[in-house]
Amino acid sequence: MFNIRLDAAWLNSRFAVAAGQALLGSLFVVSGLLKLAKFSYVAAMLANFGLPASEGMTVLVILVEVGAGLALALGWHARLAAAVLVPFVVIATLMFHAFWASDAAAYGNQLNHFLKNVALLGALLMVASTGSVPLARSHGQ
Repeated sequence: MFNIRLDAAWLNSRFAVAAGQALLGSLFVVSGLLKLAKFSYVAAMLANFGLPASEGMTVLVILVEVGAGLALALGWHARLAAAVLVPFVVIATLMFHAFWASDAAAYGNQLNHFLKNVALLGALLMVASTGSVPLARSHGQ
């Protein structure tokens, strides 16, 4: 009975990690697909922020979000995918959610986005440092 309980806990923890990783990755996939649907708007916004080659940057952002997000969600090279997303999230957070420079009307919204991104950064750092938890159990365990 004791071994069954341990096996169930082991299995549940792997499913929980896989589900969490899939949810984390899905955020980036959806965000990238939304940018693809509003490509011209995103490119214009990046140009307004002074970024050069805004259309090329938009393509790069979409590729990073969808590609790394899918890899993360599927557990395929998850450590690499998370490591790619870490600087992306840091740059995006500092550029687009600078709550300290916001007016009073936008302050709360920008602070919420900033803190959400800090939490995402924490989750990405955990995946980048530990990797995926395999769902298959080796015979030696």
